[in-house]
Amino acid sequence: MWMKVTGAALGAMMLAGAVAAQSCSDGKTLTEGKLTIATGNPAYYPWVIDDAPESGKGFEAAVAYALAEAMGFASEDVVWTRTSFDQAIQPGAKDFDLNMQQFSITEQRDKVVDFSAPYYTAPMAVLVRGGGDLSASLDALKQLRWGVVASTTALPMVTETIQPDASPLVYDDNANVVEAMKAGQVDAALFDLPTALYLSAVVLEGGQVLGQFAPDESANPDHFGALMTEGNPLKDCVDAALEALKSDGSLAAIEAEWLQQATGVPLIE
Repeated sequence: MWMKVTGAALGAMMLAGAVAAQSCSDGKTLTEGKLTIATGNPAYYPWVIDDAPESGKGFEAAVAYALAEAMGFASEDVVWTRTSFDQAIQPGAKDFDLNMQQFSITEQRDKVVDFSAPYYTAPMAVLVRGGGDLSASLDALKQLRWGVVASTTALPMVTETIQPDASPLVYDDNANVVEAMKAGQVDAALFDLPTALYLSAVVLEGGQVLGQFAPDESANPDHFGALMTEGNPLKDCVDAALEALKSDGSLAAIEAEWLQQATGVPLIE
């Protein structure tokens, strides 16, 4: 929907952009006038399309460029680099200003790095293999054999909300859970919704996203934030830019565009 912008309002917007550019780039970034953003190596759908964040395609890639613009950086002033997930969450100096690769904001991590305000709250979704006649109901889910990653919020979600008939099998990472599903050791697993969509489409043959829980149904939903060095002076600028993107609907529009597949996954009741 188009909105009429008055000359005064446009002037205020331009002034705000100029102030943002000055306050966010003046000595706060690794390279003067540039914003260095890290993603995974590789970076996966639907967060980044075709492992090419510079295209701006994919949810996190699109958010990154919108965030940069709100902070006063032109698209050509965004510099991309790559890190592993584990490397990024270690304490110490970083070779990036921001890192966006689905980092859940946790109290433990926040002791050694800084996070922005959340840019996404991920609902948990049920991944099965060859769902057949399975329904997205708690009664049906209780009868399944579950696999979970011990260090994630999936474990309490399974044990406390689903309460399966058999104790879930616990694994150390997502890859091992998927391998267990391929081997027929477990019937179902919980992942954040975009990851579940990716696994079902690309990794797990016959995979199906059976249903999703509403984010507020989880006692501790995953909030994704941009990761920065501890005490990074850029944090206030990032948070202000994110608030602007939320307020004007830009962030919601990006989510609708790049995570729209989620709308086809039923809620679990």
